[in-house]
This record gives sequence, structure tokens and C-alpha cells, in this order.
Amino acid sequence: MTHLDGNALAGELTKFFAFDVTTARGRCASCGTIAELARAMLYTDAAGLVARCGTCDAVLVTVVESDDRAWLGFSGVSAIELRR
Repeated sequence: MTHLDGNALAGELTKFFAFDVTTARGRCASCGTIAELARAMLYTDAAGLVARCGTCDAVLVTVVESDDRAWLGFSGVSAIELRR
């Protein structure tokens, strides 16, 4: 399976957030690694997008879209740090 880095999430997530969320640091709920979401590995081979931790490969973020709605899952991110 090939993957892109987490920077590829920027275009998709700007639809839902007013800033580039890939610059935010998140904590992996599985291994505790704290890193910018841009450092995640993004897989696009599924029905949606799946971002995995670059350290332990756990699922961090999922994005699934249909014609009239979107589902965002951050189940693998225990916290997101936003700089002001």
C-alpha cells in the first residue's frame, strides 16, 4: 500500500476548519507520540481517507464523504494542540 504524508489532509480538512489543521500537534491515543498531523501517513485506497500515526501506525483520523455530508473521525487523537 502506498501512502502520502499528512500534508495531503490540508485540502480536505480546510473544508471544515478555518486554519490548516495539519500544522496542529496531536497526541496519538495509542503510543502517546506528539507530532504535527502533517507527519501522519495518509492512505487513500479505502472508501475515504485514513491517517495513521507515523510512529506506531495506529489510525488517527478518518474522513469519509458522500454527496451531502461528511464524517470526520479523530478517534486516534487524544488531544490536539492549537497555537494562537
